[in-house]
Amino acid sequence: MRDVGGNPPTRKVVRNAKLAALPVAFAGRRAAGASKRALGRPAAEIDADIRLRTAQHMFEVLGELKGCAAKLGQLLAIYELGLPPELAEPYGIALSRLQDSMPPMLPATVHEALTASLGSDWRAQFRQFDDRRAASASIGQVHRAIWHDGRTVAVKIMYPGARAAVLSDLDQLRRMSTLASVFVPNADVRAVTEQLAECVRGELDFAAEADHQRTFAAAYADDPDFVVSSVVLQRGDVIITEWLDGIPLTRLVDSGAQPERDRVGMLALRFVFSSPDRTGLLYCDPHPGNFRVLPDGRLGVVDFGACTAWPTPDFRPMVHDIADALFNGGPAELDAAMRRHEFADRRHTFDVEAVAEQLFPYTELLRHDTFRVDSNWLRRRVQVALNPRLTNVNRQLTMPAYYTPFARAILTLLGLCCRLGTSGPIRDEILRWSPELTEVLDRYRARTGQPVDLNAARLRRASAPTRDAAAG
Repeated sequence: MRDVGGNPPTRKVVRNAKLAALPVAFAGRRAAGASKRALGRPAAEIDADIRLRTAQHMFEVLGELKGCAAKLGQLLAIYELGLPPELAEPYGIALSRLQDSMPPMLPATVHEALTASLGSDWRAQFRQFDDRRAASASIGQVHRAIWHDGRTVAVKIMYPGARAAVLSDLDQLRRMSTLASVFVPNADVRAVTEQLAECVRGELDFAAEADHQRTFAAAYADDPDFVVSSVVLQRGDVIITEWLDGIPLTRLVDSGAQPERDRVGMLALRFVFSSPDRTGLLYCDPHPGNFRVLPDGRLGVVDFGACTAWPTPDFRPMVHDIADALFNGGPAELDAAMRRHEFADRRHTFDVEAVAEQLFPYTELLRHDTFRVDSNWLRRRVQVALNPRLTNVNRQLTMPAYYTPFARAILTLLGLCCRLGTSGPIRDEILRWSPELTEVLDRYRARTGQPVDLNAARLRRASAPTRDAAAG
């Protein structure tokens, strides 16, 4: 069901009905599955069929609704990475359909949107304009055109009604946010939800997005590693930028050679971690659709709607204190740091040993000269974090609202690097942009007299007698 004209639905009653249909349909499939089991059909076969149908239905609805719903679909890409392969496959198939097959605006609607933002003579500003969309986004789509001065440009157009639809989704998200307390009973869910809503609201402001892109384009001008195209014009719900020709990272994820995947994964890591120092903004949306590998090897970056001023005053001290407790302290220091930076309520106890156990694998990124992250590595992390047992320590923790944009950025970036199977000097890249972590590791070396990469040190010691013998 779509609005008149074949465009994505924006009316509140239609969107709510489609979202409400998801759990109803799932319950119906479960009931039908019970009947099939009673008739002797294998339970595993029935469960697999239910997962496949539910995943397809979920992503079909999310893709048609767009807005916040499509953002949820992007986050589910990380969820899919955390599932065992036999469970993840249907979600991966449906997610690729969500990313590649979102319903386009019809040409008449495109023209109406351009008229609303650029005026009735909008065609006079272009030498050519392609009515076929070149790419899709969660709240709009992109068309290729030739600007009046001969430049090839990308014209990003917000879906008519998308703003009202997304704001309605945010209201619904607020009402539903209390359900999250079932999983994280100690969290200030309302504050975190409001911070997330603020991030999404920011993506509706094309004037702010254009300003963000101008800031990034100036900061990365003539950079040997990155290209951010210039903003040609922003007016209303239209942004026109210089066109970037390149290979989408979605294609590299599917079929790229591993050395190139490693190189691009490290570049994506560098871009996100360098963005606060170079621009004063954190790039919060590093999913594969927002990157292109250009013919000269540089990484092109698009879509600057999801950016936030960074770092906050609390962030660097938090990183220092928690990392210092993990590398140079013990349970008491970690307990104090978690409470001081509002990841644990001062009034409640929590299993600090379990927290340390969960955080330790992430410190591996800083303990080795080179490190590899892939879907299996992430899957183990996600399965532990999302374990539904009541004893899961994450139920005893919370998250400060200021951390929400960074959590979104780092989770999406980690998912991208894992999908690429990135291997490289991850520690050096992180330390390059994090003086607080550098200080922690310097203190570790001074305190222990050992390098952080204990495995590399062992290998060097093991090979030393051979080298000495050869020298003799």
